Amino acid sequence: MSHLRREIVKVLFQRRTYVGWAGLLAIPFIMTIALRLSTEQPSEGHGPPFFSSIASNGLFVPLAALAFLSFFLLPLVSAMTGSFVIAGEAETGTLKTLLTRPVSRSGVLLAKWFVAVLYVGVGLVLVGVGGALAGWLLFGVQPLTTFSGGQLGIAEALRLTALAYAISLVGMACIVSLAVALSTVTDSSLTAAVGTLVIVLILQALGQFSYFDFLKPYLFTARFEDWFNLLRQPIPWRPIWEALLVYSGYIVVLVGVAVAVFRRKDILS
Repeated sequence: MSHLRREIVKVLFQRRTYVGWAGLLAIPFIMTIALRLSTEQPSEGHGPPFFSSIASNGLFVPLAALAFLSFFLLPLVSAMTGSFVIAGEAETGTLKTLLTRPVSRSGVLLAKWFVAVLYVGVGLVLVGVGGALAGWLLFGVQPLTTFSGGQLGIAEALRLTALAYAISLVGMACIVSLAVALSTVTDSSLTAAVGTLVIVLILQALGQFSYFDFLKPYLFTARFEDWFNLLRQPIPWRPIWEALLVYSGYIVVLVGVAVAVFRRKDILS
């Protein structure tokens, strides 16, 4: 618990923490205001998923924001957050100072990983709450029409939206875990962040070609839109559970690799 408490305090006293959160919070407001001021409403198929439905129901704002951010900005934030966990502190020299004490390296790394995921989670909460607030203020809210043509009450729509954000957080935890693993093999946070993004982009590219369809069930990047199934009636839970299983597998393996490498890492900085 001491490791976890120290990492949380450290994050709260860093200016970039609030810069990142403010940027994420601004996205749904920018989207909503831009649409409100637009003289021409977007047609179906233009812009992020759900974007064309915002003007008719503000409940679509947090959904559109999540779909839009999941393509690049959330992976970018996750990669940058996870890459600083070890490599960033090795660059500044604080990691060596920490490890001169009799501490468990596994405990230190797991605490840093947890706080990195928590940081992304808080950012997602801000996006979701900000999106719901912006949608309510500028377009109002009403029962949400699903892909199946049925309607969800406002309370149920908000519940499923929150669940969609929770599922997406587990997906982003995969990227955090990948960045943490890479940060244990380099002393450059930039190298770890770029390496993470390159791998994520490669996996996303593989998922776009039919030749690699046999890989898609095992690519966590191919599962980022599985939460869309929450807006069907009845909800097809199987792809959602499969996505969570794939996410969990990547997280366990990548965090395990990170712990194994970090326990033997020679800290020179």
